[in-house]
Amino acid sequence: MRKLIVFAFIGFLAQLIDGSLGMAYGVTSTTMLLTFGIAPAVASASVHLAEVVTTAASGASHIKFGNVDKQAVYKLIIPGSIGAFAGAAFLSNLPGDLAKPFIAIFLLVLGLYVMLRFLFHFEAREQSESLPLTRKKSIPLGLIAGFADATGGGGWGPIATPVLLSQKGSSARKVVGTVDTSEFAIAVSATLGFFIALGWEQVNWYWVFALMIGGIVAAPIAAWLVRKLPAYLLGVLVGGFIVLTNSRTLLTTWAVDVSIVSFIYGFILIGWALAVGYAVRRNRVKAEEEISIEKRRA
Repeated sequence: MRKLIVFAFIGFLAQLIDGSLGMAYGVTSTTMLLTFGIAPAVASASVHLAEVVTTAASGASHIKFGNVDKQAVYKLIIPGSIGAFAGAAFLSNLPGDLAKPFIAIFLLVLGLYVMLRFLFHFEAREQSESLPLTRKKSIPLGLIAGFADATGGGGWGPIATPVLLSQKGSSARKVVGTVDTSEFAIAVSATLGFFIALGWEQVNWYWVFALMIGGIVAAPIAAWLVRKLPAYLLGVLVGGFIVLTNSRTLLTTWAVDVSIVSFIYGFILIGWALAVGYAVRRNRVKAEEEISIEKRRA
């Protein structure tokens, strides 16, 4: 019983992060399952089955709060579903770990770019209500992100979110809501692929339901947070989280000494906190200047 409560809390925390920042449900949940000795394919299958419900709840919440670009969702779900199904069906025969460090390096650089763009070059008027996502961009993005999601137990958000945020004119709120909403189709496709490859009997249903319950509770809270957080702050938070998660992937893959790992994590967290503080201060000063200019004009 205690383990189920822990898993429900993991599901809540993972969905709160995922729904707020557009990533991390799969990565957080899968990592925790693997620590309990679950095989990678079974862990990924369990997480994706839970995500079928949690992403539906998250998508509905984001739509309710107006955080979704529906046209972008339509463009992403077909290639994303194909990639997820393929990744799930062939997980046991694919050396997915070999590609992880290369993807992590790319995403880490992209995360730095996203954070710096929202930190120094962000202007609220630059944002568009529709995401600048063409069919030519959505097909490779959906295929790669969907495939990575199924093979790694999480990858749709970590790949799709920073790529979309790196596009000029992208609204951080719309990106997070769109990625979370489209993830429902990816979770369904990956789950079907796993069931064909593994069968139903491999899934630990108790853990799945615990993850589902925690995620359902967190989904509307996360969508509300995205609606309320300033776009510049959301961008800095997302960028920092991308850097942190992909740094972890690289450090784990390269088996870096524990003392060095602690130093690197500390450096990243301090830098992230300073960036958030600077972003808040910078935009507060800009707001005061704008108010002062308006008063002079009046």
